[in-house]
Amino acid sequence: MTAQPVRPERSGPETASVMDVSPFKPSLVKVVFRDMTPMHVSRSAACAAASVTRTVLTEIIDGARGAAAEEARKKLIARDLLSAIDRNVELEVGSKWYDHSPTFRGLTGVVYDAEGVIVPPRKRSRSRKPSAVAGAHRFEAGVRKLLRRQGVAAAPAMVRDLDGIASVFLTDLARDAAVVVREGGVKRFGTVTLVMPGEPAPPPLLEDSLRDPSARRGDRRTIGRDDILAATTMQLFGNLRQRALTEAHEAARNTSAG
Repeated sequence: MTAQPVRPERSGPETASVMDVSPFKPSLVKVVFRDMTPMHVSRSAACAAASVTRTVLTEIIDGARGAAAEEARKKLIARDLLSAIDRNVELEVGSKWYDHSPTFRGLTGVVYDAEGVIVPPRKRSRSRKPSAVAGAHRFEAGVRKLLRRQGVAAAPAMVRDLDGIASVFLTDLARDAAVVVREGGVKRFGTVTLVMPGEPAPPPLLEDSLRDPSARRGDRRTIGRDDILAATTMQLFGNLRQRALTEAHEAARNTSAG
């Protein structure tokens, strides 16, 4: 998909007081983390992960709303989701969901194997092993609440895709947070910062304790708020990453590190 540096400003009806409460419950976030790692997840970490997910979904909805407005529509449809992601590369998250969604089918073209044979689309697995796709339905209520807060309605297909993207994104966030804990920081990822062409490099996004892997606080059995923030830098970049980090920090500021 062709990425263009389009970043519409957030213009929805959501107020600061509403933004303080994530529609994604920390208890559901912990369920996703338990599927990925046996590590304990602090309440502040769960709140930070819920906040980051809310930020990501909010930006996607804003982009989709802009696409719908161009066609004088108030109800979001699956095509608006594709348009939002195509216009802003920062929104291309939770990509593992794309293989399971009819909305994204065919966007990458026909895939061939090494012998030139067409690779058929991936079929749904019947494995009982927990997965982000199997658990996508967990976040439907949160997605619908977020849509209402943004003052928009969405077709069932759009809700389904936002649901799936949220679940896959949280799963990836849980995996990377566990890596941060095990390795004592983000040392594997160096200091590379992704920016759009023509844009100045953003200021440092993390506190000194996160930039310096040796300074990580806490034991190796608990995922804390800072581990979520570090994982966020692996999953997101650009303005979206900056907003997600800022809002997650605010969401977890007054939460005890349970």
